[in-house]
Amino acid sequence: MAISIILIIIGMALVLWGADRLTDGAVAIAQRMNVPEIVIGLTIVAMGTSMPEFCVSFTGALKGTADLAVGNVLGSNIFNAMLIVGVAAMVAPMSILKSTVKKDIPFAVFASLILFQLCLNNRITRIEAFVLLIMFAVFMIYTVMGAKNGMPTASEEEAKKNKSKGLFKDVFYVVAGLAALIVGSNIFVDNATEIARLLGVSEAVIGLTIVAAGTSLPELATSIVAARKGQSAIAIGNVIGSNVFNILFIIGLTGVITPMQIVGLTNIDFAVMLGSMLLLWLMSFTKYTLSRWEGAVLAVLYVVYVGWLIYNV
Repeated sequence: MAISIILIIIGMALVLWGADRLTDGAVAIAQRMNVPEIVIGLTIVAMGTSMPEFCVSFTGALKGTADLAVGNVLGSNIFNAMLIVGVAAMVAPMSILKSTVKKDIPFAVFASLILFQLCLNNRITRIEAFVLLIMFAVFMIYTVMGAKNGMPTASEEEAKKNKSKGLFKDVFYVVAGLAALIVGSNIFVDNATEIARLLGVSEAVIGLTIVAAGTSLPELATSIVAARKGQSAIAIGNVIGSNVFNILFIIGLTGVITPMQIVGLTNIDFAVMLGSMLLLWLMSFTKYTLSRWEGAVLAVLYVVYVGWLIYNV
């Protein structure tokens, strides 16, 4: 157990270091290319920090346990919208762009609603999964096009400052940061799970807590670091983009590989996922800012939900 504890510490250190490097690199590239930070958060950062979920779901599909993909995505999205946004907002109040409140968050809510509707039949067919992939392509095109249509970008002074730095260094930070996030989160999940088993914690509880939280460690670390550095667009974009990526790309690609039967999940779980996004959307309308108390409410609601899950195992 001592070795597992040491590895958990190493894993956490890698995650924190990776989040720091990823945030710095992504912001610098955004300023260098005069691309809005929200776009970087919705695309590069979001997809990169969702790699653990993707690996778990894709591997599950190849092994014939594709239903795990839905449970993984469901738990991660609830964790993202409630705990990650909540903790990040408590670290530093988060300013949210009007375009994010009016377009990006509604799209994430719509994606959550689509998944809820599909899973009412307890299955996702290849055709339905393919539709999800098409929606993901539409979201990516829409996001990139939005960068050219009036979104606030870095100031000329910031862009000039970052152009004087080496592009290779910025790209290296992004790549190295993503690698550290993925490796660190995997080390954390594997060893935390091992300790839980040694302590006699059930597989169900491990899956509902450690694995779900562990695969979302990159999003958590990145959003907290970004919020602390005043990069709210990166933080909120990371969460929204990750949730959309998880539903439309991960479930879409997994479902195309093999049709999925939904087992072990209730309508309450899907309602919580949808409700968490709706609550985040509602809170965002209050002066386009998430305050510390609103973040605390989200975090407490997540703890209540996990407590309910464990109680009903």
